[in-house]
Amino acid sequence: MIPAAPFLCVITDEAFCPVTMAEQALRGGAAMIQLRHKTASGAQLFAWAVAIRNLCKEYHALCIINDRLDIAMASQADGVHLGQNDLPAEAARKVLGKNSIIGVSASSAAEAIRAEKAGADYIGFGHIFPTTSKLKGFSPLGTKPLQESAALVSLPIIAIGGINLLNAASLISSGAAGVAVIAAVSRAVEPSRAAREILCAIKESQR
Repeated sequence: MIPAAPFLCVITDEAFCPVTMAEQALRGGAAMIQLRHKTASGAQLFAWAVAIRNLCKEYHALCIINDRLDIAMASQADGVHLGQNDLPAEAARKVLGKNSIIGVSASSAAEAIRAEKAGADYIGFGHIFPTTSKLKGFSPLGTKPLQESAALVSLPIIAIGGINLLNAASLISSGAAGVAVIAAVSRAVEPSRAAREILCAIKESQR
């Protein structure tokens, strides 16, 4: 089950140990951890995934694996997050079954609608603001496409891309159920505190 809005998702940074980063984010109140590492071996990803899954259970949070359906299944993670060029959500659902979570990336209302029709449980929407954490082939979207997508789909939307303490609350006001961050937590002097401050900011936006 997707966490109640508004919530914080922290995506691991390839420059840091994913398990250490996950624990710090969870101590700061993150409700979802996404393990993302494009270059690690399958064996290493599996070891990290098991460790993060165990941490997430301890903190009553969700463990989501980026891209790798096999790692998600083998580690008994809560689900998988798929990009537009990854395995289609329909195919992933046939393998994972109805109880696992499937997130799908989208950068337009049309992609968000397709993700919902394909059986996704949530949409990762972005990138909203300029970001150096992931290379993108298009300009930042801003909040308007997020607002449009939130009005057209019933799925929870997690905003991603260049999100920090100063702009996180505006995304909840624009229709996002949660925000996903990388550098705002991983590059902070005190990652747990940074996560906690972002979470407080987005919760305050609902009052």
